[in-house]
Amino acid sequence: MTAHAVRFAPLAIVAFLGGGLTMGVQADEVQVAVAANFTAPIQAIAKDFEKDTGHTVVAAYGATGQFYTQIKNGAPFEVFLAADDTTPQKLETEGDIVPGSRFTYAVGTLALWSADKAFIDGTDKALLANQYRHLAIANPKAAPYGLAATQVLAGLGLTDKVKDKIVEGQNITQAYQFVSTGNAELGFVALSQIYKDGSVTSGSAWIVPDAMHDPIKQDAVILKTGEHNRAARALVDYLKGPKAAAIMKSYGYQR
Repeated sequence: MTAHAVRFAPLAIVAFLGGGLTMGVQADEVQVAVAANFTAPIQAIAKDFEKDTGHTVVAAYGATGQFYTQIKNGAPFEVFLAADDTTPQKLETEGDIVPGSRFTYAVGTLALWSADKAFIDGTDKALLANQYRHLAIANPKAAPYGLAATQVLAGLGLTDKVKDKIVEGQNITQAYQFVSTGNAELGFVALSQIYKDGSVTSGSAWIVPDAMHDPIKQDAVILKTGEHNRAARALVDYLKGPKAAAIMKSYGYQR
């Protein structure tokens, strides 16, 4: 799925108002490639960022692997919020980022989720019972949450047992959609998609223990295209601050 830049229309208004309140500071725009799992948090963070700085965020959402390909092919992104740490490291090695800009902005959590409130009892019992037709995961080659899901299945000895039941989304958003629309009874999603302020917001879920898969360290970088963009630097600095940290925590991310 090709990610398309989406301008936050409501946020553009906030940015204008914020710019009016930030006297003497010229507002800029920053083009951001955002891993699909981080959609809701970055939208919330962008509202505060634009209000506080006057800068405007223009975001595109998709799979980290797909964004890598687009960046290498000249996509005009200036900041990249990946769903892993290896892709930003690769871009750093290849000289495509501003030196010293890479850092871990969040550590993600994997969840097994069903839209049916009674399907999952908070454990892996429903998964192990194998009484379902379809299990959704994100593409493990492009999406780190999909890779983590395959590691969980392997650890539970389910890889071969469920291989014919897996429906694969191009990214974690599509995996979520398979479950939310009933095309899969359950699936592995990012906790941030189903969680807010300490509880699961819909359906039923098992929050997968971190020890069952490699850490989902999500790194951010300023790409070379954003080297001289003040808004790019400002956004990265903002992600390290307390307001962004509080929003990430509310969606189940660790720092």
